[in-house]
Amino acid sequence: MPSNRELIDRSRMPKHVGIIMDGNGRWATERLYPRVYGHRNAVKAVRATVEAAVELELEVLTLYAFSTENWQRPAQEVSTLMDLFAEYLEKELKTMLENNVRFQVAGEREGLPKFLQQPLDHALDATSENTGLLLNLAVNYGGRAELLRALKQISSLVQSGKLSVEEIDETLISEHTYTPGVPDPDLIIRTSGEQRLSNFLIWQAAYSEYFFTDVLWPDFDKEDFFQALLEFQKRKRRLGRTEPLKETA
Repeated sequence: MPSNRELIDRSRMPKHVGIIMDGNGRWATERLYPRVYGHRNAVKAVRATVEAAVELELEVLTLYAFSTENWQRPAQEVSTLMDLFAEYLEKELKTMLENNVRFQVAGEREGLPKFLQQPLDHALDATSENTGLLLNLAVNYGGRAELLRALKQISSLVQSGKLSVEEIDETLISEHTYTPGVPDPDLIIRTSGEQRLSNFLIWQAAYSEYFFTDVLWPDFDKEDFFQALLEFQKRKRRLGRTEPLKETA
């Protein structure tokens, strides 16, 4: 029997996949460990998913790592997550370079700890010329905050006379999000059985397909990712039309 990977139609791949990585705390609690144990064991799922995306020559992978609301979590959990971001950047940079992965951040960097700024700068600079997978890490990210930021920037341009109200359109708003020039996600995956967006890419996800799985994020592997892509390829994407969207190779 062919594997999920072998069943994927490479001519009908999504350009952009977003993942809401949910279930770390529940995974740890089920094993009678502190919640932070789940976050530490989630790194292997990130690595497996990025590897699968590279194998399939996906254009963009956006991972929802830390939301603006997550600051309300216990201080120890937040501190552990920040430390894990720094560790990930240090350990995975070599792999990103070897696999032609370009790293980007979506979110308010200014709100992140000072010790994260240098590793982020280094990863962004070191991979900036890569032409393969765009790995977009949503950190200190919130969809509403993103739209508020875009509206303030556009309003400022109007007030200064550099922009007229008539020039404001969807393209302009998109250019002022955290993902300018990046295609909207075709598919959004959420793990752990929850079925909501949780303030993730709410502007960009207007016509995304959704795939929900009961698998907790630390257990998510390549086969789960391939299964989501297979499900995506069964969908008929009309985007408001009466006929399905024609797929392009």
